[in-house]
Amino acid sequence: SDETPASTYLTDSLLRNIGPKRARQIAELLPDLSHLFKWTIREIHQHTHISTTLIQGMNRKKALSLADEIIVYNTKHSIRSLFYTDPEYPRRLKSCDDAPIVIYTKGGVSLNQHSYVAVVGTRDATTYGKHLCAELIESIKGSDIIVVSGLAKGIDATIHQLCLDHSIPTIGVLGHGLDRIYPYDHRHLAQNMLHSGGIISEFVPGTLPDRENFPKRNRIVAGMTDATIVIESKLPGGSLITADLAFGYNKDVFAYPGDVFSPNSKGVNHLIASQKAQLIQSGADFLTNMGWKNDSLPKNPQARLFVQLNENQQKITTQLMEGGLHVDVISYKTSLPASQLNSELFFLELEGIIEKLPGKIYRLI
Repeated sequence: SDETPASTYLTDSLLRNIGPKRARQIAELLPDLSHLFKWTIREIHQHTHISTTLIQGMNRKKALSLADEIIVYNTKHSIRSLFYTDPEYPRRLKSCDDAPIVIYTKGGVSLNQHSYVAVVGTRDATTYGKHLCAELIESIKGSDIIVVSGLAKGIDATIHQLCLDHSIPTIGVLGHGLDRIYPYDHRHLAQNMLHSGGIISEFVPGTLPDRENFPKRNRIVAGMTDATIVIESKLPGGSLITADLAFGYNKDVFAYPGDVFSPNSKGVNHLIASQKAQLIQSGADFLTNMGWKNDSLPKNPQARLFVQLNENQQKITTQLMEGGLHVDVISYKTSLPASQLNSELFFLELEGIIEKLPGKIYRLI
């Protein structure tokens, strides 16, 4: 019986010793992909000039049987298989020459209809790194942006959780099959992400979180998004692999600078110094660089102020027009000493002009 297009593409992705580039080449060389599983080795060789040894080593029969098992499993567990010819396959990823021929997805989020940003960082996030995450997510809240990360410990998990807290759809890209969550502690986080976001993998159910899978996972994080932001990274670090891949795909790469004495900042500072990443100091910087607007941000808060603000208070509110900022960033941007800044912030808070959020973030009300 004829293979359905779905199982045919799925089978193509399961052939032994065939990577994503070769799988796509084969698909394009044949009049119809189903011929790969119906023709003899000699017929395939004549049409594609692929060596008979390689065709024999593909183990086509086993791939067909495995594809059937996966289709049954996916149907039972609400996992969708998206093939690179599918209109729902992420178009940004499809334009990368090493994109997987099939990805598996769970959750309701669209992979094409919005702006997408990858936010990645170290597994050993510091308080500073978490503050940056909070400020960034606060700034993009209410804009049409979907946040992608890797569901790892540290910055990834912080970003996913902040997105859930602020009702921002977020997608986790996994380095294993969708039949499990690694680390195990993140299973509830992943479950909550399915409601407005989702999880994605190129790995078939049953694939374990082996070390070599994570660099492959990173190319999907970098490839399916418009830009990558790195928040804290060691040298070397997995986040740098994602940034390098994004840079190689001609995507925008951004990094927050860090303390030169901190191991967690060596990676981000290196990215900025090597001009692979643009330095940003706030979420507003990122939105401006991308030319993305956030219509939910206050446009002219001073028009609704009935309080006479002094010069320093005006400086602070002007900076906060772009979105929430960490107290250290406000201090840097206004050049106000800490004691004076704290007193002005306290006044503005009392007057109901600004509010203080967790992590010493302030924003206009």
